[in-house]
Amino acid sequence: MKTFVDLFHQIDQTAKTTEKVEALTSYLSSASDEDKVWTIALFTGKHPKRIATSTQLKLWAAELAQIPYWLIEESHHIVGDLSETIANVLPDYPNPSNRSLSEWMLALTAVKKQDEERRKAFLIEAWTSFTKHERFVFNKLTSGAFRMGVSQQLVVKAITRHSGIPENTITHRLMGNWSPIDTNYHSLIVASNPLDAISKPYPFCLAYGLETPLETLGTTNEWQAEYKWDGIRAQLILRNKEVFIWSRGEELITAQYPEFANLPNNLPNGTVIDGELLVYKDDRPLPFAAMQKRIGLKKVTAKNLAQSPIVLMAYDLLEYNGEDIREQPLQTRRLLLQKLIEAAHESSSDIPLHLSQAIAFDYWDQLVQERSNAPTIGSEGLMLKRLSSIYETGRKKGNWWKWKVDPMTVDAVLIYAQSGSGRRANLYTDYTFAVWNEEGALVPFAKAYSGLTDAEIKEVDQWIKKNTIDKFGPVRSVKAELVFEIAFEAIQESKRHKSGIAVRFPRILRWRKDKPASEADTLENLRKSIQQ
Repeated sequence: MKTFVDLFHQIDQTAKTTEKVEALTSYLSSASDEDKVWTIALFTGKHPKRIATSTQLKLWAAELAQIPYWLIEESHHIVGDLSETIANVLPDYPNPSNRSLSEWMLALTAVKKQDEERRKAFLIEAWTSFTKHERFVFNKLTSGAFRMGVSQQLVVKAITRHSGIPENTITHRLMGNWSPIDTNYHSLIVASNPLDAISKPYPFCLAYGLETPLETLGTTNEWQAEYKWDGIRAQLILRNKEVFIWSRGEELITAQYPEFANLPNNLPNGTVIDGELLVYKDDRPLPFAAMQKRIGLKKVTAKNLAQSPIVLMAYDLLEYNGEDIREQPLQTRRLLLQKLIEAAHESSSDIPLHLSQAIAFDYWDQLVQERSNAPTIGSEGLMLKRLSSIYETGRKKGNWWKWKVDPMTVDAVLIYAQSGSGRRANLYTDYTFAVWNEEGALVPFAKAYSGLTDAEIKEVDQWIKKNTIDKFGPVRSVKAELVFEIAFEAIQESKRHKSGIAVRFPRILRWRKDKPASEADTLENLRKSIQQ
C-alpha cells in the first residue's frame, strides 16, 4: 500500500505526462502482479463503490478522533475535501500495516456486503493502520471519490514500456468488463489471446476538432464527409451468434437495447460495427433529450420501445467475417459496411441499422453550407475522414476531424460557488449561473466547471471569498456581479429545474469583465432558443 500511495503522490504532484509515465513504469517494475492488476484497474476507471455515506464517515471519524461532529463538519466545509479532512483530523497511530494494495482492496470488496458495524470496524482498523498520506488515498478509495490525473492512454504507454507489448495490443486487452478480483496480470496483459472473450470490443478511433482552414486538408476527393450525430457512441459486436453492445465508456449496455437482439438472423458472424445509438422516429434522429429517456433503464418496456425506438447509425466496419480489417483503408471498410447493411435490410424490413450518409461535395465551400444546415436535421455538425485512413486507436490528428456547429452561448451571472476536489479542493471552481426572468429575478439554469485559466480561477476564488453573502453547507451564495459567457450544445425544456430548461455540456467561454450583471441574458431569450 505504501508504494501505491507514493505513486499516487508522484503523479498528483506533476502536470508533465512524461514524468507520470516514468513514475507508473517504475512502479510496475517493482510491484507484485496482484498490485499491478489493481493499480491498472484503479487508474483506468474501475473504482470500487463506496462502503459508507459521507455522514457515516464523518460520524465515525469524529468518534475516533474524539471531537464533536460539528467540528468535523465545519472542517469539511473549510477544506472542501472529505478524504483530506478525515486524514488530517486523525492522529498518526503506532503499529502501521504492512498489507499490500491488493490485500486492502480485496478486504474492502468483501466488507461492502457486510452490516454497518462491520464496515465501521473495518474503516477504523484501516484509519489506525495508516499514516496521514496513506489514509488520504485510502479514504478516496472507500468513499468512491478516487480520481487520478491520468488518461487511459498514459496507462497504456507505461504498461508498454514495462512489458514491451505494443500500445494498440495493450489498449485492446484493457477494454471490456474484466475485474481485478478475478483477473491476474498474466492473463490480462501477457497472454497472447486478446479475443479470449467473444464480447471484447476494439479501442475507439476518436477525432480532434478541426483546427485549420478546409483548404489545408488537400483535395476534396481525398475525403469523406458525413453528419456528426449526438447520441451514444457504441460498437455493435456479433460473434458466436451473440450480440454485444459496448459504449465508448467501456460499458456493456446490450440489455438496455433489445432492438438489436435479432441481428444474428440478419448479419454474419464476426461483425463489429462502430456507430452512434440514436432515437430514430418518423424517419429522422431525435435530439439527445429523447435518448436520455432510454439511458440507464433497468427494464425496457414495450412503451419505452414504442416511444423511443433506437437505431445504430453505422459509421465504420472494424471486423468482417471474423477478420480485423482496421488496417484496411476507410474507403474499403465503407463499401463492405454498405453491403452488409443493404443485405440485412433485404432480409428484413425492420433492421435497426442505418448507414451514416456520405455527403457529396466537389468544393470545400459546399461543406461550409452543409455544416450551417446541420442543426436543421438534428446534427451537431460534420465529420471529415480521409478515405485512405486506417481505423486508429484513440485520438490522433491528421485523418479524422470533427467540425461541429458553433455552440449556443448566453451571458449569465455567477450566483453560487463550491470548492472543487483534489488539487482544487481549496479553490472555488464549481460555479452556478443564472439569467434574469420576467419578474427581474435571477434564476439558476446551469453549472459549469471548466473554461477559465488557472490565473482566472485564482482571481475568481479571491473575489468569491470577499463577496460571499450566505453559506449553505459547502455552497457559497455570492453577490450578483460577475458575468460569464456560457457555451452549450443544446437546450430543452425540463421540469426538474427551477428555470424550466436544461442545457447540454455547459462550459465557460470567457469572463465578461466588460458587462454588468444587469445586461446578462434573459430566460425568455433562452426559451426562444428551444423553438429555433
